[in-house]
Amino acid sequence: MNFYGRTEQLDKLHREIKTESMRVMMIYGRRRIGKSELIKQLIRQENIKTIYYECKQTSEKNNTESLSQIISETFFLPKLAFSGFEELIDYIFQISEKQKILFVLDEYPFLKSEIKGLDSILQSIIDRYKNTSLLKFVMLGSYVETMKNLLDHSNPLFGRIDLTINLQPMDYFESAMFYDKFCDADKVRLYSVFGGIPYYNSLIDDRSSVRENIIELIASPDARLLNEIPMYLKSEMSKMTNANEVFETLAKGFSRYNDLLTKSHVSSGPTLVDVLEKLIKMEIVKKISPINDENNRKKTGYYISDNLSLFYYRYIFRYSSQMNIMDPEVFFEKYIRDDFESYYVPLQFEEIGRQFLIRRNKSGNISPVIEKIGKYYYDDPDTHTNGEFDIVTQDENGYIFYEVKFKNAPLSSSEIRKEIEQVKASGLNCYRYGFISRSGFTEKTLPDVKYIELSELYHSGK
Repeated sequence: MNFYGRTEQLDKLHREIKTESMRVMMIYGRRRIGKSELIKQLIRQENIKTIYYECKQTSEKNNTESLSQIISETFFLPKLAFSGFEELIDYIFQISEKQKILFVLDEYPFLKSEIKGLDSILQSIIDRYKNTSLLKFVMLGSYVETMKNLLDHSNPLFGRIDLTINLQPMDYFESAMFYDKFCDADKVRLYSVFGGIPYYNSLIDDRSSVRENIIELIASPDARLLNEIPMYLKSEMSKMTNANEVFETLAKGFSRYNDLLTKSHVSSGPTLVDVLEKLIKMEIVKKISPINDENNRKKTGYYISDNLSLFYYRYIFRYSSQMNIMDPEVFFEKYIRDDFESYYVPLQFEEIGRQFLIRRNKSGNISPVIEKIGKYYYDDPDTHTNGEFDIVTQDENGYIFYEVKFKNAPLSSSEIRKEIEQVKASGLNCYRYGFISRSGFTEKTLPDVKYIELSELYHSGK
């Protein structure tokens, strides 16, 4: 499988490997995010003796024997015998006093759950060899909360980890590298479903259409990713009922806390708070406040940040009974096609627009530099209504409003003027307006308007 993106993370890891001292690194992130592939790519690029061990949910003795065998094979040694995992780890640190060794413990939480006091054991060994060992020690983990706890002040490993990488989903631009043969509009559609998870994107077949890929991978009874979301949630959560209720309500478009409480069947407010906090820690739900009123809880919204989860709960979870007794093509046509094209993809295109602006801002291609980007909340006292603009940026000169349109037809000047008048009526004082259009524009003549076409997102996104 080809390896795409992650250049920033690889550069950091290469720098750690090249040091002449012991280094402890930690990489964590949700399942399928590409942690193991990142390390494997590092190993392919570095000329360093490597011990790579994928921890198992078995006894300490089993893990000790399995890792011992890997060490014997790596260093062409006779069969090794250790009394326990602590003695084995000490041996690895000891032999690294004479040569650089990369030691990887993949899925560290599995091992931590089986070996009592493992964090303390590692802390003691790290302190013992910190001035003599050349070991490059990497811990990987998919249980985000468990891994984050290693950085807590109360954890024995606090202060011992030299590099921490919280591996996040790829953005729309890097994700498109997996399916670069598709047209730009189809790249938007594919990202809307499969998001920035490398594993999901690696399954996309460029010989098939977007529709065929969706049916094959998620929207049919035998789809390869059909059980991916529920399995991931079950691995992290003890009770699925409340999580399903929250997800389905979010997928319908409700985002405010009070709406979630009344529209879902979650038993109580405290239960809802617990579920939301858990999903946020798992990094599949995000909490967003408007940039002009960040401390107002009533204006805060909750959104599903994982695209496949959003697609699953909007279409598959809700209509699973129908899907199981219908032809996949008929199911897609009846329950997905129209809503997908008219609502779902345009909504995700807004997120792509936001990511585009952030990517350009980070690369120094936006001036003046964006200091804030997010939703903007407004009240209209004349009509006694309120609402949000989804993409507003703030810089040293003030606000810029952006509108994102995934329409078949080019955006006309009259449509742009109408949008600008709506913004002005809300009281939002902008010094410039930006429009991102899938199908371009009929003309580009209005002052103080920035015109961005779809091709710019994918061919000038660096």
